[in-house]
Amino acid sequence: MVKKMNRIALLLVLILYFISFYSLYANMHNLWLIAPPVYVLLVTSIFVLALALFGIQDRSNNFAKRRSWISVILSSVLIVLLLVVASFTVMFSGAKVLLTTTHSPDQHYTLKFYKTDAGAMGTFGIVGELQGPLWFRKVVYSERKTDQVQLEWSNNHTVVINEHQVNLLLEKTWIPQ
Repeated sequence: MVKKMNRIALLLVLILYFISFYSLYANMHNLWLIAPPVYVLLVTSIFVLALALFGIQDRSNNFAKRRSWISVILSSVLIVLLLVVASFTVMFSGAKVLLTTTHSPDQHYTLKFYKTDAGAMGTFGIVGELQGPLWFRKVVYSERKTDQVQLEWSNNHTVVINEHQVNLLLEKTWIPQ
């Protein structure tokens, strides 16, 4: 049982690193965000640390000892990184209030529009997110210095938002210059 915990801990911590780095990449390049929220990754990392600590009892060979210590170190570093990300998110994200939710005429797409306010650290504006399954989402519209949204669906995959046409089939996001 201890050997399994040792192997599972290493596998899970590598998967968590992959998910975390993909989440960072997706946020930087405005791709579909498929990673769960940071607090879910944090709780899972703490669970993996517990598994790795139990896996330290596996003393069958030198590789098993190294694998368990690698799991403990990697999961500890990941916990610290996720705590930093979570605290920066809480401190610097600003307020985000849901303005409206709209569905495409064929009910295939769901758009949620939020009013954002960064307070003294930035400006206010609106953000439109395309909702996917589970917690998946993608920002498809962002505009600063406005607090209202007027939208009208042109067809099943094109919406006009504040007089700007956004095609949801394209991989682009409308952000004014």
